[in-house]
Amino acid sequence: MDTALKRQCPLPTEQEYFARQKVEEFDTKRSSWVKTPAEIRKLGGALYCDKRYGRVFVGYNGAESYYSGRGFRGSLRV
Repeated sequence: MDTALKRQCPLPTEQEYFARQKVEEFDTKRSSWVKTPAEIRKLGGALYCDKRYGRVFVGYNGAESYYSGRGFRGSLRV
């Protein structure tokens, strides 16, 4: 979250991630962090998404988990 905020690149919500996957497939071998609801973050959790087997999955880890293959996606608004 800190890196995304420093870059002024907000994380997509689960709904935004699902909508983007309808436009173009990505994260078929890796996963990306998505914006996590405050009640989950308060408990130390974080959500991520990826696309496998033709569908989008949402998973969770501790917010401090480090996975070299997991990044985040943002959007550019013009």
